[in-house]
Amino acid sequence: MTAPREHRRAVRVGLLGAGTVGQALLRLLVEEAVALERRAGVALEVTRVAVRDPGRRRGVGLPPGVVSADPASVVHAPDVDVVVELMGGVHPALELVMAALGEGKPVVTANKELVAAHGPELFAAAQAANVDLLFEAAVGGAIPLVRPLRESLAGEHFTRVIGIVNGTTNYILTRMSEAGLGFEAALLEAQQLGYAEREPSADLDGHDAAAKAAILASLAFGVEVRGSDVAREGIRRLDAADVAYARRLGQEVRLLAIAERVAPGPPPVVSVRVHPALVPRSHPLASVRDVNNAVFLEGAAVGELMLYGRGAGGDPTAAAVLGDLIDAAHNHGGGRPGRLAPHQPVRLQPLAERRVAIYVGLEVQDQAGVLASVAAVFGRHGVSIRSMEQIGLGEGARLAFLTHEAGEQDVAATLAELAALDAVNRVGAPLRALGPVG
Repeated sequence: MTAPREHRRAVRVGLLGAGTVGQALLRLLVEEAVALERRAGVALEVTRVAVRDPGRRRGVGLPPGVVSADPASVVHAPDVDVVVELMGGVHPALELVMAALGEGKPVVTANKELVAAHGPELFAAAQAANVDLLFEAAVGGAIPLVRPLRESLAGEHFTRVIGIVNGTTNYILTRMSEAGLGFEAALLEAQQLGYAEREPSADLDGHDAAAKAAILASLAFGVEVRGSDVAREGIRRLDAADVAYARRLGQEVRLLAIAERVAPGPPPVVSVRVHPALVPRSHPLASVRDVNNAVFLEGAAVGELMLYGRGAGGDPTAAAVLGDLIDAAHNHGGGRPGRLAPHQPVRLQPLAERRVAIYVGLEVQDQAGVLASVAAVFGRHGVSIRSMEQIGLGEGARLAFLTHEAGEQDVAATLAELAALDAVNRVGAPLRALGPVG
């Protein structure tokens, strides 16, 4: 007979939000309670849960009185030691998280929008209270990104971080490339499979990826970058012809989040942006397919690293939240919060200082003089054409251009003038080249 354990330590958890990720987390905490306590050395007990509809069934049995519709009561409850925020959005999540930190309660969150918009204030509040603010699940779901950057690789001098950090857009681009689907058909398929929301603007227009890019840049370079600082372009303007032409060039099209250290400062200069790009098939990111995510790190000492896996979904994200929760429980009991490096001010690289080579497709009237007028626009702005291909389209034609490196501002002016030409029916999405083309 096994003697009962003495001095059993329990950490009481308050959960804000029980949607897809919250329900997966509750299931792990309830169904794996014994195994978790054995592995973690501490019992995790859910004492409070706040949801919009307390009467809705959630597939996990909780004691009476645990579930309510009042998130503030969870934050301030004396029987809550650690707060887990899975509500999403900025408000009221910001106020609730700041209140929890103000009461000296560690916070675990998967809210990328919140961390990207208010990271500096949240980090300062956590440091002032000497408690944890952990957000592994905010970037890349179950892929361990935040902890390695904050801890294992804290001494590394990173020069560039490139990520495929949105599973919805990566699935769409994969299907456009491999099955030849048009954008609308690939989006509809993603929605039918549950990979895209009914209203997918946050994914398609790059907002989701921009929030994650801001967090990655802040962690990798130790600087204050917010989601609103990130230059952003989505994938709505891409068509099947763009993706097919990229494949003929030995490239794949991916929506990339890119953060680069441009100059040391002070303050340091960084470039942070999200846009569709040409990725050479020889690059590891070109093989990241479907809804998977990956982050490619380049550093002075470590060289090149890539972290890859499922970047979204209830179970993977809940697993990352649970890892943070176990850390917070350990640190709370010992009074020793995890490492939270200070973030310094930053200068964002102006558009005028960036240089880029692009591919762009134009749909034009099939008439004499069109090519000459289009080429003249490139010339007026100093954008040198590397190669051009003309493809007939019945009554119209398609012109596909690859350029040499040029100033980003000059490229933008070129595309704007091309769109204004009477002979140009459509200017496709510009695809910036990540590496050599052709």
